[in-house]
Amino acid sequence: MKNILLLVCLLTACICKGQNNVAYADSIRKHYRIPELCYAVVDAKTVLEIAALGKHSIQLTDTASLNDRFHIGSNTKAMTAFIIAKYVEKGKLNWNTKFFDLFPSWKSKSKPEYAKMTLQDLLSHRVGILPFQGEDDPQIPDFKGNNIQKRKQFAQFVLTFSPVKIDIEHPFVYSNAGYTLATLMVEKVTGKSWEQLVDQVFNRDLKLNVKLSWPENQTNKDTWGHLTENDVLTPVPSKNDFHLDFTEPSGDLNIKLTDYIKFIQMNLDGLEGHNNYLTAKTYNLIHKGIKNYSLGWFNIYENNKELSVHSGTGAFTYFSLVHIDRIKLRAYIIFTNSFNNNTQQGVRLIMRKLKESYGY
Repeated sequence: MKNILLLVCLLTACICKGQNNVAYADSIRKHYRIPELCYAVVDAKTVLEIAALGKHSIQLTDTASLNDRFHIGSNTKAMTAFIIAKYVEKGKLNWNTKFFDLFPSWKSKSKPEYAKMTLQDLLSHRVGILPFQGEDDPQIPDFKGNNIQKRKQFAQFVLTFSPVKIDIEHPFVYSNAGYTLATLMVEKVTGKSWEQLVDQVFNRDLKLNVKLSWPENQTNKDTWGHLTENDVLTPVPSKNDFHLDFTEPSGDLNIKLTDYIKFIQMNLDGLEGHNNYLTAKTYNLIHKGIKNYSLGWFNIYENNKELSVHSGTGAFTYFSLVHIDRIKLRAYIIFTNSFNNNTQQGVRLIMRKLKESYGY
C-alpha cells in the first residue's frame, strides 16, 4: 500500500511539474513573441516532459503539434560528426587521417599552414579555417556541378586563405567551412554524398525521418521560419531560394522534435557506457574527448557540472538550443521558428526553468 501511495505521489508531482513548465514556457513564448516553441526533457530511456506551443506562423491559425518539423541550423554539426564517426568505426578512415592524404593534388595550391590538418582537427575547429557564417565572407565564385563537385571547388577556394590564428585565448575557431572539408573526407572514402549519407544513417538505418533544408510548408501544414527586421517578424515560405553556400553539412537539416529526441537518447545511452549504433567509446570522444569544442558539441565544465551544448539558428529564421547534462545523463531540447534577441532571451529563460525543475 505504501509503495502504491508513493508511486501516486511521484506521478502527481511529475504531472504538476510538467503543467507548471508548460504554462511558464507559453507565457515566455507570448511575451517574447515566439510564434512556435517545442521543448522536451529526456533521459536515455524516457521522455520526462514534452510540449508543442503556439502557431506555425504569425499569419496562420495552424496550431503547433509534435508532428512539426524544425530547421535545426548548427545542431546539424553533431549529426554530421555522428555520420563520420560511424564510418570511422567501420574503418573507412580514422580521426587522425590527414586531409591531404585523401586530396594530395590540392596541397600545392593550399596555404602551407593546413598541411597536417586531420579529420579530428576539422570537426573540433582546431585548424583556423575561415568561419563562413554568412557575414563578411569572401566573395564565393559561382561553382558548377553536383553537390560534391561544388563542395570540392568551395574547399579548394577556402584553402587559399590564410588560417585564423589559434592561441590560448582562442583555442578554436568555429568554422562552418571546416565541416565541409571534413565531409569531403567521408564522401571520398565512401563514394557517397553527404546527402546520401544523411539518408543512409538517419533514415534507412535509424528511421529518424531527417530531411534537408527548410521544412516544406507550401504543400504541408508545417512550421514557417521567421526573419526579423526592424523588430518585425516575417514568415518565410519554404519555396524561397535558400542555400548555405556549400556549408550545408554544418547546418542544413530539419527534423521533428520526437525524432530528434531519439538521436539525443542514443547519445545519452552511449554516455552511460552502452554500445548502440556507435560504441560508448566513440560517444565519449564525441562529447568530451577534446577541450572546449569536441566533435559537434561544445564541451563545457562549470560549477562541478559537465555539459554538451549546442545551438542552431536555421539561417536566422529558426533557433534551437540543446543542453546535455553528462553527470545526471539528462537532456533539455528547445526548438523555435524565429531568431532574434527576443527569441534567444526567451529560450534561455525556458532552459533555465526546465533545468531548475529537474534539479540541475
